[in-house]
Amino acid sequence: GFLGRALVQKLLAEGSERICIYSRNEYNQATMRADFKDDPRLRWFIGDVRDVDRLQRAMDSVDSVIHAAALKRIEVGQYNPDEMVKTNVLGTINVIQAASRARIEKVLLVSSDKAYEPKSPYGQSKAMAESLTLNANDPQYGPRFAVVRYGNVAGSTGSVIPTWRSA
Repeated sequence: GFLGRALVQKLLAEGSERICIYSRNEYNQATMRADFKDDPRLRWFIGDVRDVDRLQRAMDSVDSVIHAAALKRIEVGQYNPDEMVKTNVLGTINVIQAASRARIEKVLLVSSDKAYEPKSPYGQSKAMAESLTLNANDPQYGPRFAVVRYGNVAGSTGSVIPTWRSA
């Protein structure tokens, strides 16, 4: 997505030697791969956060994980709260378990401003993901877990600006 592309661009510019992109969206991966001109520092994994075994394989030899996978559309959550839970909550549990097993050093969950006093299934599921992530910290063992909240960005995927322009 929008954030993933920006992060990859920034990390490559800062000299990262290897970046693994893990996503279930093969079309977006293909587009991104072409945009980055098949940069040899990039590794591509098709998978879903709902699959803990695949996550763990993708995390092999990785030191840091940025977990941004989520179902994000408010109206999707209203009619499909169970799917929000499967991806946003259970998927986060899978990331935590896979990262712990793979001995990852640092894990950052990208959450949402909608997790503050949540009213929608989306906000509630992201608030739960935040709690799970922060509570996974164990000072003696395992990864260091942190959370950052990401708000609306003008022009990003799902931004209201294209809707306004077409009106």
